[in-house]
Amino acid sequence: MNIFNKITLQSMIKSRTRTIVTIIGVILSAAMITGVATFGVSLLNYLANGAAQKYGDWHVEFVDVPAAFVQERSHDEGVANTVTFENIGYARLDGGKNPDKPYLFIAGFSEEAFDTLAINLISGRLPENSSEILVSGSVAANGGVKLAVGDTLSLAVGNRISGNENLGQHDPYTAGGETLVPQDERIYTVVGIYQRPGFEEATAPGYTLITKAAAQEQADSFSLFVTLTNPRRVQAYASSTAGNKTYVLNDNVLRFMGLSDDNVFNNFLYAVGGILVAIIMIGSIFLIYNAFNISLNERTRQFGILSSVGATAKQLRNSVLFEGLCIGAVGIPIGVMVGIGSISLVISVVAGNFGNVMYSSVPLTLTVSIPVIVVAAAVSMVTILISAYIPARKAANTPVMESIRQTNEIKVESQAVKTSKLALRLYGLEGTLALKNFKRNKKGYRSIVLSLVLSVVLFISASAFVTDMKQAAERSVAFTTYDIGFATQDMDDSEMLSLYDKLKTADGVYESSYQTLMTYSCAAKASDLSNDYWVTAGSPAPDKTVNLPMDIQFLDDNTYLNMLSSLGLPVADYTGPNAKMIAVAKMPDRANQMAEVDQLRDLFARSAIDFTFAPATNGEPTTEPGKNVSLTFVEIVPPDTLPIPGNSGSEDLFFFRVMAPYSLKEQFEIPDPDSNMNVAVKGLTFRSTNPTQSTAEMETMIQGAGITADYNLYNTYKMLDESRNYIFIANVFAYTFIIMISLIAVANVFNTISTNIKLRRRELAMLRSVGMSDRDFQKMMNFECAFYGLRALLFGLPIAAITSWLIYKGMVLGGTDNIDFVFPWGSMAISVFSVLFVVFITMLYAISKIKKENIIDALRDDMT
Repeated sequence: MNIFNKITLQSMIKSRTRTIVTIIGVILSAAMITGVATFGVSLLNYLANGAAQKYGDWHVEFVDVPAAFVQERSHDEGVANTVTFENIGYARLDGGKNPDKPYLFIAGFSEEAFDTLAINLISGRLPENSSEILVSGSVAANGGVKLAVGDTLSLAVGNRISGNENLGQHDPYTAGGETLVPQDERIYTVVGIYQRPGFEEATAPGYTLITKAAAQEQADSFSLFVTLTNPRRVQAYASSTAGNKTYVLNDNVLRFMGLSDDNVFNNFLYAVGGILVAIIMIGSIFLIYNAFNISLNERTRQFGILSSVGATAKQLRNSVLFEGLCIGAVGIPIGVMVGIGSISLVISVVAGNFGNVMYSSVPLTLTVSIPVIVVAAAVSMVTILISAYIPARKAANTPVMESIRQTNEIKVESQAVKTSKLALRLYGLEGTLALKNFKRNKKGYRSIVLSLVLSVVLFISASAFVTDMKQAAERSVAFTTYDIGFATQDMDDSEMLSLYDKLKTADGVYESSYQTLMTYSCAAKASDLSNDYWVTAGSPAPDKTVNLPMDIQFLDDNTYLNMLSSLGLPVADYTGPNAKMIAVAKMPDRANQMAEVDQLRDLFARSAIDFTFAPATNGEPTTEPGKNVSLTFVEIVPPDTLPIPGNSGSEDLFFFRVMAPYSLKEQFEIPDPDSNMNVAVKGLTFRSTNPTQSTAEMETMIQGAGITADYNLYNTYKMLDESRNYIFIANVFAYTFIIMISLIAVANVFNTISTNIKLRRRELAMLRSVGMSDRDFQKMMNFECAFYGLRALLFGLPIAAITSWLIYKGMVLGGTDNIDFVFPWGSMAISVFSVLFVVFITMLYAISKIKKENIIDALRDDMT
């Protein structure tokens, strides 16, 4: 070890408090970088495992290959597993609504294929022989053809031909450019419905139907799925192996390894990680830079003396960098271990919540990646070296005499430290001395203020971000009047009500209801509509009649009677054949989406009007005769409807819904008993003490009832619980980040203030030597505390407020438009208290050290 390194170690030992605080800052920095990186790896590994379970644990698919190619690939180096299914052929989908997907594609699966390719059943079971078949749910959802378990399919199966070329699933359908050549007539029994498979491309021309491959048949075309031992070779392997064959990558899995061609996701992944690491590095560099800058201020004369006896600029720079390496050698390993331990604890807290919102059967576990740890350690070391190099370069380039005389840091020009008489009257001698110190040593003063401003801005901005996330999640988790919903459009009322009697007996159900929502149109006179409507819709013609789309919500009679009772309306007037009806007709308040219903603007000018209703489809009235109804407009929130199929949730100009008892529904139905044209949705709603258990029991009941109509069963409570879990997960990581950043900021402030006070030991000893009492001395330091804190808050609070607003605008522009800007009063109050407290405590600590020193020793100190 050379002499410069020995001197550096002695200086570090002499200033052990500053050294320890700097090491703590490095530990925090390394811990945050390691924690962010380790959690990122753990999350991506969790997502990759979940995607493999959902879409299949394979990396590359070779489409339409012969048996010989399959055999060759099974012997390739680096291949962990191969699995195939037979391409049996195509059949025409009769009645299909999607012009780009007119076929059914028949795939013959082996037992291994069923295990590897992730078949997710919706209903029914897997096929057990070559005469049974699984139907993709997208045949109904996308193709418009409803197939049910038990149906028999008679298919003319053959090949798609374009010229002399056979076409496969990778070749999109070309109208008029291809021909389906039937080769075999096959009969299948539908035994199950499953979710669209991950290996079926969006542009595939056929919906994939799966049967069991017949052992006696010899297929001439296969789809081959290859799993590699090293997925990072997938691109090179696929391109070098395919030749003239077509291949498809399993992007659903590979994207979470950073290996897919999904540039949008990759850019998002790297951008988020880069932003987090950049924020941590900025805070860390500021802390560590201040530490080294202050260290150099302590050693300025030492460097000047070394330069005067022949030390080169390079040797001085290396001396400072050696100090950085020593601090990194101690702080980085501890920081890495603290980061791994901290994120392990965080993952154990949130793992269950991840299971509730994503993959319940895939555990979120800690994944420690050695390359990632090495990168995190390297980033931490780069942070230290950057922080050390800047002041080291400055120290090495400082003239020798300036360093020895220490005239480079504090430069006082004429009139620079002059203060007003008003300041003397306001602050007294002690406050005036504090002000003069700030004017004399602007660099040290600014470094402290900047440290405090950074702390304030980071804390308030992070708190504002958390507040916006909470608000967005809470607004999306809107209150619903039911936990479980059963929705349908084409089920007969008698069948639905019979099912209702069964489902309401499920364990845990304590409240139930049924309803139908029908679309109608009513003709309103211009004079009937309010001024608020015409402000939005434009000026009316006096004799104009407006057709307004509206809904009629037929509620079960008990629910309707309870509503009348809550409104204080006479039951006799609103029940019976010619009863009046109640309605809610409001103009949505886009400026305040959370307004109460009685605060919204009215659609109509009067509280009671007679209308003529006519059934409507897509908002347009039908030719069916209308019905005269007397409406009373009320201030109430209608019971929640069930989700309406195909409803995009777009904002309407107004909300107009009539509520009526279910017993009047027949009077408003279209005479054709087979027509449900104007039924938007109908169904059942339930409240339960255990919604998950009740939903599972209801699913069993529905399957046992042999329902053939399309329906959806919603566990609304679970959907809301998922949102609550998202909030919890976000809060855990947000507050962990806030705490870590706050610790770095506090360490920064402590290091900066305490060392600046220490550098002034001569000056403070001189004041005490000329008779300044301990009381006056403490008073002067209290003024300095107040000046530091108030100046930092003067700059920090406005900057933080602007940053908070920018975060809000960023979230709104990003699509979270249902939140309001909340001024961060609470976090600002915490910041004001924290800044003053941290400054005061740090001052007390530094002053207590100085007071213990002998005045003569401090005056004679040569700062070496």
